Amino acid sequence: MDILQYTFFQNALIGILLLSLTAAIIGTYIVTRRMVFVAGGITHASFGGLGIGYFTGISPTLSALIFATLSAVGIEWMSRNRHVREDSAIAVWWALGMAVGIIFIFLTPGYTPGLTEFLFGNILTITHGDIIIFAAFTLTLIAYTITHYHSILYTIFDRDFAHTIGINTRLIDTIMMLFVAVSVVLAIRLVGIMLLISLLTIPHITAELFTSRYHHLIYLSGAICILSGVVGLIVSSIINVPTGACIVLTLIAVYLLCRIVLFTLRHLVTARQSSQQ
Repeated sequence: MDILQYTFFQNALIGILLLSLTAAIIGTYIVTRRMVFVAGGITHASFGGLGIGYFTGISPTLSALIFATLSAVGIEWMSRNRHVREDSAIAVWWALGMAVGIIFIFLTPGYTPGLTEFLFGNILTITHGDIIIFAAFTLTLIAYTITHYHSILYTIFDRDFAHTIGINTRLIDTIMMLFVAVSVVLAIRLVGIMLLISLLTIPHITAELFTSRYHHLIYLSGAICILSGVVGLIVSSIINVPTGACIVLTLIAVYLLCRIVLFTLRHLVTARQSSQQ
């Protein structure tokens, strides 16, 4: 418990809390909308921004944010206005981002510091500045979700009804895509490009084992994410392994444990009902 006295560990705990709240809202949205591969495309497309940032000397996080935002808008534009299938638009931006990133990182002279953190994540390096930015984004996301909850819900499940009551579904889609892009870039520092999709999807599919109501999915997936994040952080500090990977493995372990427990309970209930008959 002495490690709780260190500032970097306290920052990591705060980062996990903020990341869990963001992942609960964004993860529930993209899984419900069947947009997991959209988030994956934006995640890998942001690698192009990282490469440009290292090559030009500007902040890699800022350049990745710009590239990810352009990718989100580009996917939405291509799939809606250019008669291109959404999966094809994702593939285009995914490939473009990775290619641009590889080329510019190759052209960057010398060693590219911090690249490993963006690829695999290191939540222990989060700073007070990162926390302030992440907290501002998380509060904005929560405020928008609360104030536009029914508009988001109708857009996801019944677009025709949303149109009839005057909801601008295209605007809702665009804003949520921008939220997805920003959350992806901000979370990259914590768990890395390679593991981010797991953080956005596994808590949600675990929550789906217990409920199907949209707001309950947000609450439960957030709680699962916080629990797994804290456990993964503590375990990684004890056995000295990368924190992001340890958090993802903890999420998978929680999912498997929940499935086993539910299967066992259902088997016991079925056996008891059979014996009573």
